[in-house]
Amino acid sequence: MRFDLTDLRLFLHVAEAGSITAGAARAHLALASASERIRGMEELAATPLLERERRGVRLTPAGRALAHHARVILDDCERMRGELAAYGRGLKGHVRMMANTSALSEHLPEPLAAFLAANAHVDIDLAEGLSRDIAQAVAAGRVDFGVMSDTVDVAELVTRPFRRDAFVLVAARGHPLAGRKRVAFAETLDCPHVGLEAGSAAQDYLAGQARRLGRSVALRVRVRGFDAVCRMVEQGVGVGVLPAAAARRARRSMAIRAVPLSDPWATRTLVVATRPGGPAPSPHAQALIDWLLGGPASSGS
Repeated sequence: MRFDLTDLRLFLHVAEAGSITAGAARAHLALASASERIRGMEELAATPLLERERRGVRLTPAGRALAHHARVILDDCERMRGELAAYGRGLKGHVRMMANTSALSEHLPEPLAAFLAANAHVDIDLAEGLSRDIAQAVAAGRVDFGVMSDTVDVAELVTRPFRRDAFVLVAARGHPLAGRKRVAFAETLDCPHVGLEAGSAAQDYLAGQARRLGRSVALRVRVRGFDAVCRMVEQGVGVGVLPAAAARRARRSMAIRAVPLSDPWATRTLVVATRPGGPAPSPHAQALIDWLLGGPASSGS
C-alpha cells in the first residue's frame, strides 16, 4: 500500500473540512483530481475511507485510522525538514496554526510578518476559529499550536500567556451608552448591533454569550473587519462589541467611544497552546512559538 505525501495532506484537509470540495481547495487541487486521489486511496486500502453524505463527508473507522497515521507521518516529515534546513536552505518549513479573531486581527499580524521576514524558508498555514475549536484541533494534532482565549477548558493542553485581551462596547459619541464607565453585555442587546461577517469566530462567541442570557444579538448589518464595524458605528448604524485593541486604534481617527464590558468573560488572556506529550512541535513551529512568546529568535535563516 503506497500513499504519497500529497495524498495524505489532501486526506487530512478533507477530514478537517468535512468536505471533499473544501479539502481540495485547501490542498490547492482541482475537485476532479482530489476526488480521483481519494478513490485511489480507497482502492489501495480495499475499504471505504469516507462516508459520502448530502452535506459533506464523514470518516469511516478506517478513515480515522488513516488520518491518525497521516498526521504522524506528516509531523515526522516536518521535523525532518527542520533538521535538514541547517544543511540545505532550499527546503521549505511548514507551520500549521489556528487563532481566534482577536488574536488574528489585532495581535498576530506584526509578529508573524516579522517572523516570516526573518525566516524566508518557512510558510505558515493560519486558520481562524473559536477558542474551543482551536483547543480541540491542538489536542487532536491537526495543528502545531493555537492562539486562543484562556476562558475555554484547556486542561489537556500546555498553555503560556501571550497577550491580555478584553471586549469593549463601541458606540457613536452621542449614543446613550457612550458616556458610561462600564456596561453589561445584556444592556447592549437592547440596541441594534453592527457585527462581523458570518463565520467570524468573534461574532460566534458573542452570539453564544447572548444565548446564555436567553437573548440574541440584533444585527442590522454584518461587515468584514473591526475597522468596518467602527465606521458603521460612527455613522450611527448601531453599536459594536470588539477587542479593546481594535477600538483604541479606531478611536484615533473616528468619532466613537469605547466602554469596557463589566461581564467576567469579557476580560481574558490569550494563550499559546500546545499538546502535552506526543510528538514535539517541529523545529519551525517551535521557533515561531518562541518568537511569539519571547521576541525574535530566528529558526536559522
